[in-house]
Formats: sequence, C-alpha cells, structure tokens
Amino acid sequence: MGWSYLPHTGEDRQAMLDTIGAANVRELFSDVPDNLLFNRPLDLPEKMDEAALLKHLGELAAKNANFREYVCFLGAGAYDHYVPVVIDSILSRSEFYTAYTQYQPEVSQGYLQALWEYQSMIASLTGMQVANASMYDGGTAMAEAAMMAAAQTKRANLVVAKAVHPHYRTILGTYARDLDLSVIEAGYTDGATSLVDEVNENTAALIIQSPNFFGCVEDVKKLAEAAHAKGALLIVVADPVALGLLAAPGVLGADIVVGEGQPLGIAASFGGPGVGFFASTEKLMRKMPGRIVGQTTDIEGKRGFVLTLQAREQHIRREKANSNICSNQALCALAAAVYMSAVGKAGLGTIAALSLQKAHYAAEKLAALPGCELLFKAPFFKEFVIKLPKTVTEVNKQLLKDRIIGGLDLGGYYPELSDCMLVCVTENRSKEDIDDLAGRLGALL
Repeated sequence: MGWSYLPHTGEDRQAMLDTIGAANVRELFSDVPDNLLFNRPLDLPEKMDEAALLKHLGELAAKNANFREYVCFLGAGAYDHYVPVVIDSILSRSEFYTAYTQYQPEVSQGYLQALWEYQSMIASLTGMQVANASMYDGGTAMAEAAMMAAAQTKRANLVVAKAVHPHYRTILGTYARDLDLSVIEAGYTDGATSLVDEVNENTAALIIQSPNFFGCVEDVKKLAEAAHAKGALLIVVADPVALGLLAAPGVLGADIVVGEGQPLGIAASFGGPGVGFFASTEKLMRKMPGRIVGQTTDIEGKRGFVLTLQAREQHIRREKANSNICSNQALCALAAAVYMSAVGKAGLGTIAALSLQKAHYAAEKLAALPGCELLFKAPFFKEFVIKLPKTVTEVNKQLLKDRIIGGLDLGGYYPELSDCMLVCVTENRSKEDIDDLAGRLGALL
C-alpha cells in the first residue's frame, strides 16, 4: 500500500500565502460563498505520529470487505473477468496516466498510437469499419448512437428492446426528452426481443442488446432485416467478450455497435469507471460523437497520429457539433487495448468459451434444485434467469453470509419477473464455486 507524503510545514504554507498576498487560507478562497465551504469541525482523534497513524489507518481499512474474498455471481453490466497484471504495469507508466486527455494531441504520439490501436481492435471485434477513441460508458454510448441515428435519418422515433439494460434505457429517455424524440419499447418472448409493428416508416433506429440483459442471444440478422425494411438503422449493444465467440454484429447487418468495455481488463471496482466503445459503418463516420484518432504522415514522410474530423465536439460552435462530449475514457481505453493485445484473438475466444460452458453447467445445476426453474429457453451466453420459490432478497442475504454474492433481483426492473434471479458466470468461477453455490442454494430452499 502506498501512502502520500505531505512535506509542507506550517511555515511553508504561510510563506506561500505571503507570496500570493493572502493573510490566510480562508482569504485565499474568499470568492467561495460561506454556505458552500465545509466549515464545521471534523470529529478527528488527537494527532498521532506517523507510525501510530499508519497503524490506525490500517485498522480502519481492515474493516472494509475485500471483493476477492467473495465468490461473485452478479453481472448485469459489470463483470468479474480476470484482469491480467500486465495492464496495471502499463497503465501506471507516467507517460500514460498523466496524459490521458490530449488537449495538445500531436505531442502525445505514444498515447495517440495506443488509442489508434484500440480503435482498430474495436472495429475488428465488432465487424465495423470505424470506431472512436471511447465514450464515457456503455449507457451514454448507446444514447449517443440513438441521437446519431435520429440525425442521420431525420426521424424522431426510437424503438428500444425491453431486453436492453434498464439503466441504458433510462439514459436514452433522458437524452430523448430534451431533443423531443419519442422512445417506444419492444417486448420480449421467452427472453428474446419480439417485434410486431413497433418499427415503421417513422423509426430512426431499432436498438437491441445481444446478449441481452437476460443473457439471451438475439437473432441480430433477423432484427437488422426488420429495421432496414422500414429504412431504420440497427444499433446493437454488445458484450465485447461474447464477440470472441459470436458472429460480429457488423457481419449480421448492424449499422452501429456500442457497449461497455469494462470486461476488457478493467476491474468491476464497485461499478466504475468503465469505458464505452462505439463503432459504425464508414457512411456514418462524420456524424459519430467523441474523438477519432487518425493515422497520417508528416512532411518527412514519417508515420504520425492526429485527432481527425474534430468538428464533432468542442472545436466548433456547440449547436453545430455532432456531440458535446469533449473528452473520453482514454486510460480505460488503453487498459482495454492492452487486454486485447495480451489475450489475443484465440485467448478472447477461450475466455468466451469458458464463460459459456461454465454458465451452462451452472444453469443445469441450479435448475435441478427443488423449486428452481430456468425461466427462458432462448440460447444464452454467460448470464441466465432462474425463478426461485423464495424472494431473491432473502436468498441473497443468506448467500452473503457464506461470502457468495448472488445474482440480480430482476423484480426491481421487471415487475413480471418477481422472485427471478439473473445469474452470471465468468471464466473466473471454478467448478467448485458453482457446486458450492448450488449446494448452499439447495440448502436455503
């Protein structure tokens, strides 16, 4: 564990104040109104020497739960995949973690090249022609894709599958409300999206997720054909690990592919940060939000990298920009690039296959328990839904006592799925972990 060392004495601080021309720290911040300052006294113990303070802080830290001491079966958007140690080794280099926002991009050639490699790998993984240098997260990437589709088609209706992540749909609704766009939800049958007449000549885009929020794999090609028949675009929210095994959405007819890149070498970390990836056809490139790194040559013919098509963000009048997202998640995008480079195509396929096989083994074990039922028959990847004879809240509370983090209670998002648990199994879960979950769950039921 590293500790910060603060070298400045009281005399040092007073000398700095004297140089600035302020009598004290309060005068230094005199422009900040009193009601916005933290003025109440802190309830702190008596001052300690360094050794005693470190001991005290260590005791406080020991009260926190350590995620690695738990066996996690919770997914729903943030996943416990293995993070190779090489990632932190690269990210901790000062030339990366102190320069992750390229305000003077051309002087950051190393970082720009890393982001260009990230874009290239995302484009390859999704089967698309171009990708940007990342978005804030998967939810905002999906919402920005919907806005991009509305701008491209000049239509005001968006159809989103109910099987898309509930948080993503909430973000979409927030974006759409301010732009006077209508959002229509398409239902699901047996865990997969079912379209009747939601998509029509007024639809800008059909938005689906595959594997969807229930873990089920959608028929992307069929849904692409349904969207294109009405002149709408197809936006696919994808799990990047699943793309190591499943056909790329671009090959199946998707116009825009977005998603959360957290599974690509970024720890779950209590839900953040993540990194949104965003890829599209070349036809839509000029309306794509965020930053795009391009490869070029200098006056001497040497290869170099630049930010290109910059009229999309802060370099143009706000109302003329494609998007007002002016930054990105470059450090997390770098982590994803290092991860994809480290595991390679074959490694990503192996990770996906292990997740798939272990999830199906777990589903069979849990569905065999008295009172348990595998709810959907649609093909699934690493997540599946089981219906329990008890409330999910009660079951998870008991599992946590055994240091098992259970699945998500779907009843909070889908009232029709009360007492249903969304279980996630990644390559990190062993056969013993799964057998233990089945044994503990069987005993509880």
